[in-house]
Amino acid sequence: MVHFVGAGSGAADLITVRGARLLGEADVVIYAGSLVNPALLSYTKPGCEIHNSAKMTLEEVIAVIRAAEAAGKTTVRLHTGDSSIYGAVREQFDELEKLGVAYDVCPGVSAFCGAAAALKAEYTLPDVSQTVIITRAAGRTPVPARESIRALAAHRATMVLFLSTSLTEKLQEDLLAGGYEAQTPAAVVYKATWPEEKIFRCTVGTLHETVTGNGLTKTSLIVVGNCLGDSYLRSLLYHPNFTTEFRKGAQ
Repeated sequence: MVHFVGAGSGAADLITVRGARLLGEADVVIYAGSLVNPALLSYTKPGCEIHNSAKMTLEEVIAVIRAAEAAGKTTVRLHTGDSSIYGAVREQFDELEKLGVAYDVCPGVSAFCGAAAALKAEYTLPDVSQTVIITRAAGRTPVPARESIRALAAHRATMVLFLSTSLTEKLQEDLLAGGYEAQTPAAVVYKATWPEEKIFRCTVGTLHETVTGNGLTKTSLIVVGNCLGDSYLRSLLYHPNFTTEFRKGAQ
């Protein structure tokens, strides 16, 4: 059996209760060492076989799983954040399907949630944005043309960018050309929820300067949008005049 486990946004105690239990029961752990907090390995039991997938290919990962299955062992594949976002898990699922290996998925707290917590931000502020775009800038690996930053920026919704810290010169250009105003609030969160967490607030117009001026090159999320500003409407959900399934409004 293989359990794909989301490691959480960074802090070792932000893994889910289920994820921690699965880690503790695993005979073999394959973890994304380039991003996963190594402190999470303290949840493993003595004698657990540990592999760092940062140094492995897909084929090598599958080979370790096959060997574990042949020996009747349980494997945890530990991915950063939540494995559904930039986790490269589908190709692993497909290989396991071909081999007839049973697997399941344990969700995790994504870094974009960790960044919101660090910023004390609400991505979906009433009358500001009810949409969150999770994306990345095109770099060594492309993105579909219809999902270019310029195209997505036209919505001027809340945007959270992974894997884009080293591409901010072009990113800033595309955000501005696409529709965000230069004074639109932005923030860069370095290692959200880790002990080393740092927050750099800026605007779209000063994004590249902020990133380069602070020497940021990786393990940072970029948040863009007026959800980081101070203007919004009160929600109807808790308004005394608003009727819901659970209470009647005053008017």
